[in-house]
Amino acid sequence: MNERATGNRLLFRVEGMGCQNCVKKITNALIAQPGVTEVTIDLDAKRMKVTAALSAEAIAAIVTELGYPTTPLTDAETRPSARTAHGHPTEQHSAQSAAERTATNEGNDAPATATEAPAGRTCQLILTGVKCAACVAKVEEALRGVPGVTRASVNFAERTALVEGDADSDALVKAVEAAGYGAQVIQDDASAMDEKAAAEQAFYKARLRDMTVALGLGVPLMLYGVLGGEMSVQPGLSQWVWIGIGLLTLGVLVKSGGHFFKGAWSAFKGHTANMDTLVATGTGVAWLYSMVVVLIPEAVPESARHVYFEASAVIIGLINLGLALETRARGKTSQAIRRLLDLQAKTARVIRDGQELDIPVEAVQKDDLIRVRPGEKIPVDGEVTDGKSLVDESMLTGEPVPVEKQPGDTVAAGTLNKTGTFVFRATRVGKDTALAQIIQMVKRAQNAKPAIGRLADKISAVFVPVVMLIAIAAALIWLNFGPEPRIAHALVALTTVLIIACPCALGLATPMSIMVGVGKAAEYGVLIRNGDALQTASNLDVIVVDKTGTVTEGKPKVVAIESASLDERELLRLAAGLENSSEHPLALSVVDAARERGLDIPPAEQFEALSGKGVQGIVAGKRIQIGQIRWFQEQRIDFSAWQDKADAHARNAATPLYIAVDGQPVGLIAVADPIKPDSRDAIARLHQRGLKVVMLTGDVRTTAEAVARQAGIDEVIAEVLPQDKAHHVHQFKAQGLKVAMVGDGINDAPALAEADVGFAIGSGTDVAIESADVVLMRSSLHGVADAIEISAATVRNIYQNLFGAFIYNVAGIPIAAGLLYPFTGWLLNPVVAGAAMSLSSFTVVTNANRLRLFKPSRDTSSLPQGGI
Repeated sequence: MNERATGNRLLFRVEGMGCQNCVKKITNALIAQPGVTEVTIDLDAKRMKVTAALSAEAIAAIVTELGYPTTPLTDAETRPSARTAHGHPTEQHSAQSAAERTATNEGNDAPATATEAPAGRTCQLILTGVKCAACVAKVEEALRGVPGVTRASVNFAERTALVEGDADSDALVKAVEAAGYGAQVIQDDASAMDEKAAAEQAFYKARLRDMTVALGLGVPLMLYGVLGGEMSVQPGLSQWVWIGIGLLTLGVLVKSGGHFFKGAWSAFKGHTANMDTLVATGTGVAWLYSMVVVLIPEAVPESARHVYFEASAVIIGLINLGLALETRARGKTSQAIRRLLDLQAKTARVIRDGQELDIPVEAVQKDDLIRVRPGEKIPVDGEVTDGKSLVDESMLTGEPVPVEKQPGDTVAAGTLNKTGTFVFRATRVGKDTALAQIIQMVKRAQNAKPAIGRLADKISAVFVPVVMLIAIAAALIWLNFGPEPRIAHALVALTTVLIIACPCALGLATPMSIMVGVGKAAEYGVLIRNGDALQTASNLDVIVVDKTGTVTEGKPKVVAIESASLDERELLRLAAGLENSSEHPLALSVVDAARERGLDIPPAEQFEALSGKGVQGIVAGKRIQIGQIRWFQEQRIDFSAWQDKADAHARNAATPLYIAVDGQPVGLIAVADPIKPDSRDAIARLHQRGLKVVMLTGDVRTTAEAVARQAGIDEVIAEVLPQDKAHHVHQFKAQGLKVAMVGDGINDAPALAEADVGFAIGSGTDVAIESADVVLMRSSLHGVADAIEISAATVRNIYQNLFGAFIYNVAGIPIAAGLLYPFTGWLLNPVVAGAAMSLSSFTVVTNANRLRLFKPSRDTSSLPQGGI
């Protein structure tokens, strides 16, 4: 029988965690404590959530003793309780869809005593002036310094920041501005995306205009030099001509390259350096040197009187071209969020005072009655009160078959009414709807950074200062040890190193792939909740699956009733009376069977559920016990006469429920839960990836093995008590294996948290979803295979990007410094460096966009077009 998570849900801030090993160390230590049923740790946010019967102080002491200073969070550090306001309980609601479960989960807020585990109130900012990973680190540092901020993450690819906590939005904007950048609070996602798209279009046009101006001067000058024109300065008329060209180049630097110099100045004031610093320094030094040659040529050896005006102008032009191409390519990565936003209805037909009014969806209030006609989108979440219809939920769940809705059923915003007309009562509006919460989950995941991304960020953060040191060192070497003209060679090496180095490519490599990968996963109904899960899912060894509701339908039915001393109907009536107090799927099947036969179900008294064993109570004056054979063996109640029949049912994948009345064995009820039609195919896909699939169930071994044979599962661990599931997952991990757990129930939560990657499947419970790293919108194991394939493709794409970015810089910088000169006599031209730099970021973005074409290996023809 189901085990309920007990105890308070406590929230902590944990310092000193640096990697997943720290997370595992803390999780294992707490899970081993009696009374601790759930541990969830957010490494980035330094937050930990624990469901336990222990006090907050006791838990904090345990973790602190491990070497991680831990502090219970106060009321002020948690967000207000929306759940109290909306009255959604955390009880199990098996009838709700995954989308609704997600919304309920995300919408649950902390109660006044801070014993819940909220994700935190979020505030999203649009950033301006962020040019590279060095800027990302600076902005994140500034945001985290604002009181009340519990987590801040900058998405460099999107130029946005997601902030969690109770900080005032004005304070966040001021903090970003103080760091030398611009910020604006996003009030409405759709409007913000429109504004962002318009701003990027304007940026794109401006960069093309800048490119045209710069290349309009630089290309003719470069051709003049290539075709044999004199690029050295000699006293006389040519000196005045070069002065004029120098002033024109200054105009290009101001007009087309002004934004680089402004960015560099802002970075300088913020005591940092970024891409703008490199570009401004490189082009500025080339122009200054050329002007010195032009104005006072005698101050420079005659062999070094070469001017580099064409280099400055062409570099500015090419880098502007690169920014324009990158901006155009980046716009394609946000399509997942755009499609989600497009699912939102614009208006709703509300019934007020007997009249039907079309009003903006933003004006819909909770408990409003709303009429939906055929072909219309459902504007908010609610419960049907009148009428019935078929609703297409494929855009949220991926399920292609429309679902029938009738009074009492729930409907979700963004889904499409197909046939009839119905009226429903709004239960969640605005940002509380399932669709709004899914959008926030996807956006949060797109801002997530896996371990490999954090490493790239750390490298990028120190990249610019290191490059500047390398450039200075190269120039000094040329000045002291290089051949004549030493000054010219030193200048070329300095400028080329500064220009060819590209922190943008490093900074973009991970977030671009994450954005596209998370969006692609959402298209297939897979919501990835953190970046580490995205990375780890590509490297799994074992998939542990729960049986009921995961491999099977989770809707068991009574297939046989065996009794000798009682009439079968009477046995079923008594059993239903007791099981009516239980929420376990097997219990519900017994009650349903009694109702289908028109039996009067008597009430139960002194009901007691014994986890992993069974239930007992008083029904119609008799003591009724229903449960597993080992429980009755412990009580010395002999069911040996029923064993052959029980084994026969078990071999047919049915679960025998043994029944005793007043301490005497009276019979059994066989309940069968058919496997899902696609479970076998989905498990075959997992096998094709070399994964071992293990089923973990509390069911009897014979039944479990029968289900496993039908589904093609490799190994069965049966008759497992709910509290032991996490232990079995831990044992696999102890063998050095990467383990994923797939489950849907409250009793799966500890195992989901223990696993390297936890998958909450289909109509999972709140606790299961909250404990999981990945939420599957559909009740299908294909979602697990999809998630793993998308994860592998995303990680592969990240590695490709990082490899390209590292190789580009590792090879480009030494060549720019003149490494090949002693062997070939060849020194890289700064113009070539500018072209390479402008293409490096574009290449990374273009490679990330290839992920948009990825399709999981199964036949996807049945999936709807335009899913999330």
